[in-house]
Amino acid sequence: MIPGRGYDAGALRGDIFGGLTSAVVALPVALAFGIASGLGPAAGLYGVIAVGFFASVFGGTRSQISGPTAPMTVAMAVIVTTHASTLGEAFAIVVLAGLLQVALGLLRIGRFVVYTPHVVVSGFMSGIGVIIMLIQSLPFIGAAAPSGGARGAIDALAVAINSVNYQALAIAAVTLLIAVLWPRRFSRYAPPALVALVTGTLMGVLWLTEVPVIGEIPRGLPDMQVTLPSVGFLLGAAQPALVLALLGSVDSLLTSLVADSLTGQRHDPNRELVGQGIGNVVSGVFGGLPGAGATMGTVTNIRAGGTSRVSGVLRAVIVLGLLLGLGPYVEPIPHAVLAGILMKVGWDIIDWRLLTRIHRIRRAHLVVMLVTLGLTVFVDLVTAVAIGLIVAAMAHAQEMEVLELDSVISVPLLDRAFFAANPEMLAFEDEYAARTGLVALKGSFTVASAHKLVGVIGGDISEHEIVIFDFSGATFLDDSAAMLIAQLFEVAQTSRTEVIVIGLTGSVAETLRSLDILRSVPDHHVVDTLDQARNVAINLLAS
Repeated sequence: MIPGRGYDAGALRGDIFGGLTSAVVALPVALAFGIASGLGPAAGLYGVIAVGFFASVFGGTRSQISGPTAPMTVAMAVIVTTHASTLGEAFAIVVLAGLLQVALGLLRIGRFVVYTPHVVVSGFMSGIGVIIMLIQSLPFIGAAAPSGGARGAIDALAVAINSVNYQALAIAAVTLLIAVLWPRRFSRYAPPALVALVTGTLMGVLWLTEVPVIGEIPRGLPDMQVTLPSVGFLLGAAQPALVLALLGSVDSLLTSLVADSLTGQRHDPNRELVGQGIGNVVSGVFGGLPGAGATMGTVTNIRAGGTSRVSGVLRAVIVLGLLLGLGPYVEPIPHAVLAGILMKVGWDIIDWRLLTRIHRIRRAHLVVMLVTLGLTVFVDLVTAVAIGLIVAAMAHAQEMEVLELDSVISVPLLDRAFFAANPEMLAFEDEYAARTGLVALKGSFTVASAHKLVGVIGGDISEHEIVIFDFSGATFLDDSAAMLIAQLFEVAQTSRTEVIVIGLTGSVAETLRSLDILRSVPDHHVVDTLDQARNVAINLLAS
């Protein structure tokens, strides 16, 4: 074991297998992304090397694999066709996007991703697993990988099922069986994904040769592509660069959450953004695709045993080696082999722990998970998470509404008890009269309950000559709740009910005063204790 690092030979072996497996899996995907972007297949490989290496070294997620992703490729294709007149300008936008990501990390924006609810993470994890399995179902039977994501795979599968390549199906089936059935006690010496890769490739090379393979890989090192842009171009490039930076940041941080859920580790979101930004700067300089945290590559790496930055660095080095002349060694690998491995990866990434408890999940949480899962599969990951967060926030607000309303106390104060210390100042016509009311707010109050508070206690206010608002037990008011307090003060003013405020301290006082909520309350009606409030009330009733 390496002293002070907790890193032994077993961990190193896992990182080597993880880096090797994820590198082989990344090859066809990177080549396809390069072509789809309009920059050529080599750009995909350059992106794998640059983003993968620097994000692993400088990023904040130890086991994450980074490189070109589907959302970033689509965004780059739009930039090439719409926002840039030359390739140099297109890559300048990539560099600018990388610099913006570094800035986001230094500004500590990434920390907000930790507030993503588990049901949202579970939904997009399971959705990604379904997407992987749907897309790989075509190479599994010898057909070409589809375009158009999961929906494209469903459409293409209906046609491809009538022309199955049984040699490819046999290779994929054997590969999948090995990945599933490989004894766990042997995994520390040879991970199942690697054994499946070698076995399936040998079947394709020595026996079942009529199957699609990876094929020719571009060779050679890239040249510097970025040209010095003009000031006018930079002003126009700010918008697409910001979109690219935000998309890559969200994509990466969501993948970091997936990695955390699989490894039990915790990533550093701000450092991750800095690492991703550095990777995209270097990728743009040398003509590579922009990238982000790649969920499929990350899961493949982790399932193959990769647990540290070594696997990500090694993956980039292996792809670099392929560019420098090692390509012929992986060109014969059948697509069916990769499909078999990825089928197992897709199955494993589905959050079965939560799905097996689906009958125990609260209905609101179940809706959030299913909405996120469905949008991940049939729309895209970023949209799924955005809407999933909105639905989760609404479900959370509904739950908080009940809790917050239960923390409101609205009661009449019997005159005889409240003014017992000064009976001579009051002439009671009814010893059970309650000319004064108390509204006590305890705990936190947010938009969740704000819209109902007026209806709940507004009617009580008009029944009294004086209402005391007690904030001594309140710990937090958001702007919506503060505006609700202003409405209640207006109800009192309309009903000719005097308002006394007690116990204003801390952030609650700061919120109410910053929004000028107390403008209708005389200064001498704002007091610190209930005894002071009683004295003010006595003077009001006696006048």
